[in-house]
Amino acid sequence: MKAIQLGRHALAWSIIVALAGAPLSVLAQDDSEPSRPDMTDDVAVLGSTVVTAQKREEQLQDVPITMNVVPKQLLEDAGVRDIKDLQILVSGLSVTSTGNEAQTVARIRGVGTVGDNPGLESSVGVVVDGVYRARTGVGFGDLGQLERIEVLKGPQGTVFGKNTSAGLINIITQAPLNLRETTANITVGNYGAIGVDASYNDQIGENSAFSIYAATRQRDGFIDVNTGVGPRTKTDDVTQDFNSVRGQLMLRPSDTVDIRIIGDYSTRDEYCCVGVTTVRGPTAAIVNALAGGNGVIAVADPDERLAFANRDTNQEITDQGISAEVNWLSNWLGGSTFTSITALRGWDAISGTDIDYSGADIAYRVGSKDEGYVDFETFSQEFRLTGSTESVDWMFGMYYSDEDLTRNESVTSGSAYEPYLSIALINNVASLFPPGMIDTSNPAAFLSQATGLPYGTLYTGQGSLDRYKQNAKGIALFTNETFHATDALDLTVGLRYTNEKKKLTSNYSNPNGSTGCSAALGDPAQLGAALVARGVPASVAPSVIPTLVGFMCLPWANPLHDGRSTQQEESESEWSGTFKAAYRWNDEFMTFFSAARGYKSGGFNLDRVQTSTGLSSGGAGIFTVDDTSFPGEFADSYELGFKSTLADGNLLFNASLFYTEYTNFQLNSFLGTSYVVRSIPELTIKGADLDLIWNTGIEGLSMQAGVTYLESKYGNDPLPDAGLVLIPGARGGFAPKWQDSVAMTYEWPFSDTLIGRANIAARYSSEYNTGSDLDPEKLQDAYTLVNARIGFGAQDGRWMVELWGQNLTDVTYQQVGFDSPLQTGSWSAFLGAPRTYGMTLRLKF
Repeated sequence: MKAIQLGRHALAWSIIVALAGAPLSVLAQDDSEPSRPDMTDDVAVLGSTVVTAQKREEQLQDVPITMNVVPKQLLEDAGVRDIKDLQILVSGLSVTSTGNEAQTVARIRGVGTVGDNPGLESSVGVVVDGVYRARTGVGFGDLGQLERIEVLKGPQGTVFGKNTSAGLINIITQAPLNLRETTANITVGNYGAIGVDASYNDQIGENSAFSIYAATRQRDGFIDVNTGVGPRTKTDDVTQDFNSVRGQLMLRPSDTVDIRIIGDYSTRDEYCCVGVTTVRGPTAAIVNALAGGNGVIAVADPDERLAFANRDTNQEITDQGISAEVNWLSNWLGGSTFTSITALRGWDAISGTDIDYSGADIAYRVGSKDEGYVDFETFSQEFRLTGSTESVDWMFGMYYSDEDLTRNESVTSGSAYEPYLSIALINNVASLFPPGMIDTSNPAAFLSQATGLPYGTLYTGQGSLDRYKQNAKGIALFTNETFHATDALDLTVGLRYTNEKKKLTSNYSNPNGSTGCSAALGDPAQLGAALVARGVPASVAPSVIPTLVGFMCLPWANPLHDGRSTQQEESESEWSGTFKAAYRWNDEFMTFFSAARGYKSGGFNLDRVQTSTGLSSGGAGIFTVDDTSFPGEFADSYELGFKSTLADGNLLFNASLFYTEYTNFQLNSFLGTSYVVRSIPELTIKGADLDLIWNTGIEGLSMQAGVTYLESKYGNDPLPDAGLVLIPGARGGFAPKWQDSVAMTYEWPFSDTLIGRANIAARYSSEYNTGSDLDPEKLQDAYTLVNARIGFGAQDGRWMVELWGQNLTDVTYQQVGFDSPLQTGSWSAFLGAPRTYGMTLRLKF
């Protein structure tokens, strides 16, 4: 691993130095090309808004793609620091987190990665300054000073590559400016929140500049925690303790060359995330008894924001990287731009989990590098050559990536695991017969009796300790050509060929020897005798034994995994592409049609998998699965829309109809004994997007709004799993029929030197299911979030004081609902943030 990383470092720096240095001597000889516009130029009207949705600078209203653009000022007004904050400004976008912030998923039009397994690639790509992030969670963090964010809806694989089958979040940070400037922002808020960020920008010579940005943010938790039997002592969760630094260097050695080098480093040391009970099932009484009455909330009430966890949910995340982008305006092919983007990134997360989400000591994962750890090391290189003539705008490119993924995973049984499983199983057996027929006395001793082993010895200590190491190498060739067929008609054709090879090595061990399951497998007759002794008829006992064995041999307790070592390889070669036709009827109105094929790569399930057959296609069972691969996911998408520029460029009104059919949709589902990735044959989404950006006729008042109407439906093909019986023919999860957003900003002068500025933003979602298996208990009712900010300060921008609030009406809503682990009949959820409020002081020198 170290040798690979050193090799990547050397390769990355070699390319950066070569591309930064080689053109200097050549290009400095030719200054005939026109210089670039000054970076400080302001956009005069909305109609001239520039985007890079096709990896070239174009005006928003000329791009035949359904997209939202959120500019710098609105991002600041809405308090956007990460992609989760962005949701309130973009209809059709949702971002959720589950067991920890590293497990953050973005969805566009209801489609995103379903499951927390790092073996699953992203459906919505996240690109920061031209560099693709390995997973959505890897791109979740403080984004620093932003220039704009572009949200592209629908497959974007032709230009941006695989794993953008649902869309793309393209983040452009503020580049260094040719001026000297210092900024500082100080924020305080409820939940003990305090944040400080500062930046310094300066010019180097006449044409170059650098900037440095640093931030630190701390906050108490949003959720209160009853720690049950301990040993956890921390009584709040979903805390924040974040630190980040980003440095940038912009070099312009000539009018034809610019080089942008970016380095960043961030750390998080937080507690996240516990779930709260939404439905309290029959097993809650057992949990409570084993936790001295502090196992589960007495009455499910998410509004109370009270969770139960006796084990730590610590998370430690480090994200770091360096990139270099070189743009060279050459004389090749009548004048073209050569672009190189080289990046080396590392991201790792240590996370602890209270697996049963209760105050009883049933099962947990220690937050350490040895037992709960994920690491991505990624090198990427992109080359592009773009140019234009009177008849065509053309682009050819190549992209290469080399990614190492490491996952260390474990499950440890607590002191309550054996008695809990014993009580639950004997009660479950008793429910199959008339009341009083089965002897349920001393239920905690049932499994001890069934195995003939001393009580308290069946499940102790670390049950599983697994190691996964995956390497993925990919190379892609792509082209995107826009032909100007007439003065009004543009035809765009794009094509991308992707080849990817993945290799996975998995090593499994059971440190505690899996005593309970071993006894059950070694002497099932003993189980039958114990059942008969409890009152189960001898003729019926054999049919009950498999159920007992299944629960006694859950993946982390199954000795059939112990000592296994598997090697898997897969290679994929796929084509994706797009066709677009745009007709400009006049300066104000353009219509477009697009067809695109998106692709999300297949991979391997980085988890213990066991089924009834030893194949991934099997149902719940105890036989180990060696082949955990799953195929790629494909999307065929069609859009018809228009873009209009009105009111002298101060009103943009755009709309589109869309239809997308996904095949082999990747769904990570829990079979009751393990997680298996299922390929759902078909998922269809269709609907409409409407977007508006308006500088109103009222001086200082502007508005941005969007509406997404969505119909989402799975195909009718039956699935082999009882847990997925609700899926065929049903509406997709995380797919509200309506998702609307609106943001309004008003700025007015107090005097010759003072101004006021106010912003209000709201987001409405109709009801939708927050689970992958569509259990009705996971349904989220319709809700509306409202954020607001008001401030006053100097007209020259030297200072401003702002009061702000988020989720002002304090709505309680589920991000993701889930079956409470090991607690049949109970459901829990990860909640969104409550009402927060505070004050920010902005300074600029």
